[in-house]
Amino acid sequence: MAKNDRFEKVYSQGKLSVIEIWVDKVTGVNYVFHESGYAGGLCPLLDKDGKPVVTPINQ
Repeated sequence: MAKNDRFEKVYSQGKLSVIEIWVDKVTGVNYVFHESGYAGGLCPLLDKDGKPVVTPINQ
């Protein structure tokens, strides 16, 4: 697996204030990324119980 192939963007919304969801193709963990202007942040996407959202990996 090449360096750039580990994460896949599965959702994107917005132009000036961007929200994206990325999936780690190795672990299946979903991450939410928010960008606004020159600032941005990334964190695991959590379900209602506070556990990470995990997408099943098809190998």
